[in-house]
Amino acid sequence: MLRLVLFDIDGTLIHTDGAGIKAFGRAFEMQFKIPNGTQGMKFSGRTDTGLARELFTRHAVETSRENFQAFFDCYFDWLAHMLTEVRGDVFPGVWRLIYDLQSLPTPPTLGLLTGNLRLGAELKLRHFNVWDFFQFGAFSDEHENRNEIARAAHDRGSRLAGRPLRGEEILVIGDTPLDIECGRAIGAKVLAVATGGSTLAELESHRPTWAVTNLEKVRAREICLR
Repeated sequence: MLRLVLFDIDGTLIHTDGAGIKAFGRAFEMQFKIPNGTQGMKFSGRTDTGLARELFTRHAVETSRENFQAFFDCYFDWLAHMLTEVRGDVFPGVWRLIYDLQSLPTPPTLGLLTGNLRLGAELKLRHFNVWDFFQFGAFSDEHENRNEIARAAHDRGSRLAGRPLRGEEILVIGDTPLDIECGRAIGAKVLAVATGGSTLAELESHRPTWAVTNLEKVRAREICLR
């Protein structure tokens, strides 16, 4: 039986019509006077800290702590603004799956496993009234590598459970091959959902435990008891 369900955010729970990508570009231009800095970058499944490092390296900006801090402070301001202007939404099936998981006789802990920084994740999910459903999260404040973030989530979930959780007791839900990879890094089951940057066929080629077009195709009891 599943004891811990870890959700990715962008492309899995919500879409923000590119608010995060736009905020990245605006913040970089404002702080370092370089327009169109994010052009050609791939954001899906990546971590905010890793993306910022790539952005700095591409444009010969020093990867100092001070520059990261200034950039992300500006990014959060822009993100909060962009979220008020874009047409984003919660993906189909998300609300029902969350409610169904909470209604199980022994509900699993719900957590976040995301490449977002914690404040960015909170800004996005509070905007769509989803933040308060999760008991904890693991974010890219902790590590640039997605697999290491997954290990942090595993450790945190185990502490809440009061014992080390086995891989088969954990489900990672995400929309990219990188989500599948980080789930495997902790031995978890993986539910891949084709609502983000990858097609169903691409996700299936990476052999997740389940792959679906959207979360409307999922029933909490089926995945938790298998």
